[in-house]
Amino acid sequence: AFIDSATSFGLIRGGHVDACFLGALEVDAEGNLANWIIPGKKAPGMGGAMDLLTGADKVILAMEHTAKGAPKILKKCTLPLTAKGSVNMIVTEMGVMEITPEGIVLTEINPEFTVEQVQAATEAHLIVSKDLKPMKK
Repeated sequence: AFIDSATSFGLIRGGHVDACFLGALEVDAEGNLANWIIPGKKAPGMGGAMDLLTGADKVILAMEHTAKGAPKILKKCTLPLTAKGSVNMIVTEMGVMEITPEGIVLTEINPEFTVEQVQAATEAHLIVSKDLKPMKK
C-alpha cells in the first residue's frame, strides 16, 4: 500500500502504529537510540524517526551488531539521541535482544556464534535468558 506523507504522519502521531522497525547507529542498555547524525557529516535533521520512536507501541531495531568491528550496542550512546528509552527489541545477525528495566536480555542467538562472541561484540552487559533459543532461519 502507498500513502502520502501527511497520512503517514497522521497514523504515527495519532497512535495507530503497533510496531515499527528502524536501523540504528547506536543503541544503549536503557533503550536510548541514536540514528540520525554521524559526526562530521552534514545532516538535514532527524526526520520522521523521532515520530516513529515516540508514536509506535513497540520499537524494534534491525541492524548490524557492529560497525567496522566497533560495538553499536553500548552502555550509553555517544551520538546525539533521537529518542530516550523507546527501544523494545534489537535484532542483529548475532541474536535477538530485549530491552528490560534490568538491562539487555539476549533471548535468541545465531547458532554460528557463542554467547561469549556476542558479548565481546557488545559494549553493554548482556543478560543471558535462562530460555535462550537459537534464532530461526
